[in-house]
Amino acid sequence: MERARQQGSGPLRGIRVLDLGTMIAAPYGASMLADFGADVIKIEQPGTGDPSRNLLPHVDDVSLRYAILNRNKRSVTLDLRTETGRDLFLRLVATSDMLVENFRPGTLERWGLDEATLREANPGIIVVRISGYGQTGPSRELAGFGTPLTAYSGMMYLTGYPDRPPVSPPISLADYLAGLTGAFAGLMALYHRDVHSGDGQVVDVSLYEPLFRMLDFQVAEFAHNGTVRERTPFVAAGSSPTGVFKSGDGRWVVLVTSTERTWQRLAEAIGRDDLLTDPRFRTNADRVKHNAALEAILTAWFAAHTYAEAQELLDRYGCPFSPVNSISDIFADPHYRAREDIVEVSHPAIGVVAMPGIVPKLSKTPGDVVFPGPALGAHNDDVLGGILGLAESEIAALRELGVI
Repeated sequence: MERARQQGSGPLRGIRVLDLGTMIAAPYGASMLADFGADVIKIEQPGTGDPSRNLLPHVDDVSLRYAILNRNKRSVTLDLRTETGRDLFLRLVATSDMLVENFRPGTLERWGLDEATLREANPGIIVVRISGYGQTGPSRELAGFGTPLTAYSGMMYLTGYPDRPPVSPPISLADYLAGLTGAFAGLMALYHRDVHSGDGQVVDVSLYEPLFRMLDFQVAEFAHNGTVRERTPFVAAGSSPTGVFKSGDGRWVVLVTSTERTWQRLAEAIGRDDLLTDPRFRTNADRVKHNAALEAILTAWFAAHTYAEAQELLDRYGCPFSPVNSISDIFADPHYRAREDIVEVSHPAIGVVAMPGIVPKLSKTPGDVVFPGPALGAHNDDVLGGILGLAESEIAALRELGVI
């Protein structure tokens, strides 16, 4: 059985988090805390567990996504819809610093776990609530999933090509970003409790608002002059030249020149100093206006050079340039390897699982990945016996009753 780190290198050692989340958003946020030493106890429904255990891809019926989303956590099964399960959970709340959940608003309340009840068990508990539309407002009770909320945020309207349908990100971006925002907010609330007030509080995170926060200048622009930006595959609306190009040997690359200095470096790198005095390209506003002409010049230049040739020139001149990496490219990249961006973790059922490493990098308290997402209820005895002091016979009786 995997055991949580009692004393690790992470800066959050000594912090206990109860993870009630399912699928992606709250579990991802809790996993970020677990990576840095927090003792995260994942509470799952007896028999079925988190639905993310069914997420593909699978290896021998084990979900790789569950193994990564729930790494470094202890798994405890507890039926919160029963009075006994609820009482045991509140005893765990009394020993914890933070609770994270991503149910539809009102779910905890229906289970008798409203804020007042949680606060009675532990006045200092931080409750991080992640939901589709947030805990307030006329849409609060609607079903909230990442892809629809990406559309609702305004981001999807901007993504893709203007002559084609809007495009959704190929990852659960809204969920991951909401989880990260929840972890960040939870730590802010924890700091406020421990340094300023001694009181816990509720953190309210929606799936759409972290994405909407990134539309910052567009909010100001529309309010100021009514501009509605349309779909574009790049951030080219604000600077030029910017785009995706294909090298002569078939490698896709991205190039951005968002400052005057990088524009000058690019012209020098491709041997076209004449572009710097061309009146069509004198300022960034001029270049945006004549972006099609610049795009044609760069398309031809990249087509005439292999990827290695283009990389050598553009890197030498300090141009913001990168290959469009596939996951295969990433595994072969020496920079990813040097940064330990991919780690291998032993899984008791399926062997070694490769997964993203620790982010961000801390010099003195770097955090670590100790074990992957555990088997359902793997830590029932560890937590119920070790933290709550239940005897083996009591735990056996709970198991017999289906409470755990």
